[in-house]
Amino acid sequence: MKVIPSVDVFEGEFELPGDKSVTHRAIMFNGGAEGEAVITNALMGEDCLSTCRCMRSLGAKIEIDGTTLRVQGTPRFRRGVALNCGNSGTTIRLLTGFAAGKGIEAKLYGDDSLSSRPMNRVAEPLSRLGANVQTTDGHAPVYVQPSELCGARVDLKIASAQVKSAVLLAGLSAEGETVVTEPVKSRDHTERMLAAMGARIAVDNNAVTIKRSTLKAVDVCVPADISSAAYFMSLGALKGETLCKNVGINPTRTGILTAFDKLGVKYSLRNKRVSGGEETADILVQKSNMQAITLTAAEIPAMIDELPLVALLCAFAEGESRITGARELRVKESDRIQTTAELIRNLGGDCRELDDGFVIRGKKTLAGGTVDSYLDHRIAMTGAVGLIASQKGGTVLRPDCCAISFPDFFEKLGIQARQV
Repeated sequence: MKVIPSVDVFEGEFELPGDKSVTHRAIMFNGGAEGEAVITNALMGEDCLSTCRCMRSLGAKIEIDGTTLRVQGTPRFRRGVALNCGNSGTTIRLLTGFAAGKGIEAKLYGDDSLSSRPMNRVAEPLSRLGANVQTTDGHAPVYVQPSELCGARVDLKIASAQVKSAVLLAGLSAEGETVVTEPVKSRDHTERMLAAMGARIAVDNNAVTIKRSTLKAVDVCVPADISSAAYFMSLGALKGETLCKNVGINPTRTGILTAFDKLGVKYSLRNKRVSGGEETADILVQKSNMQAITLTAAEIPAMIDELPLVALLCAFAEGESRITGARELRVKESDRIQTTAELIRNLGGDCRELDDGFVIRGKKTLAGGTVDSYLDHRIAMTGAVGLIASQKGGTVLRPDCCAISFPDFFEKLGIQARQV
């Protein structure tokens, strides 16, 4: 456990880890491309290391030097392999589509947490292309057998970048044209990177069309992850002033800024630029008086990872906030509706669970207390923010799960978080 003190003021400049979503894709796509690529500012947390291990098992050559990777794609993938995806939902879902497209016979599996997460949502749309993907009672282990793929139209009922990406990766090798539609546009890192690597891909609002293509390796400079920056941005809003540098501001990922706009958080974007097809900026956030908000299904996909943090901010706001359309939170590393509501209540707040979200009565301050991470990195980091901003601080139980996406999170905070 870690003991987290409260502070009166939190401020500073922060250079944050690379974006996890972009890192996963840069490793996997270059591992299946022609040529060699250098990936810089990669996030080397446990999830992305799982993707590295899986791609190496398939035959790609990957050299790691700190946050720089050199990836050499392989023309011949190993067959009959067992791919350990650890705790990474992105790895297992994208790799299922990748294996189906490459005609790889594979077993994909992971830890107990990953094995509890739904996989039929990937297997079923892939089957429409003719993929032979079998789950274990709807979960991992997942078994992929080689099959001939034919392009199809896949209309997703729930917006999911992971499911969309799995279908697009399979569609790269399918005869004809594959079209994927979503009710709401989810994050588009896959579309951007595939286009940069030479894929025949077109985007029209919430529809993406892909045709059989050969990928060429491309160097990637990974922007800082806005999902990681969000914790430091939120501490600026609650306790002082923070500047997060070189943060990715891909429009499909900036839901946290939409939440900030509604809450009344004071922030500005500075030094805007483009790197590898991804927009970046330095984000300055200042202490703010926040008001209650309402979020609905259309706004959820762009901030799905940050929703526990947004709910916490609502607990510090004035008035009653309501977040709905977020049923997807039930099937993350933990049931994040349940664990977020418990977190807020344990810190002295008022949060009621809905089937697909929360009702939070803001108190403008929280007392502090004990937060159980439930081995979910987002809950652990959200709890740390809540404790720093609380009246008396407290304790985060099982904090080591932060290594999944942000290995040096507590060091970056720069507070005296004691391990006990």
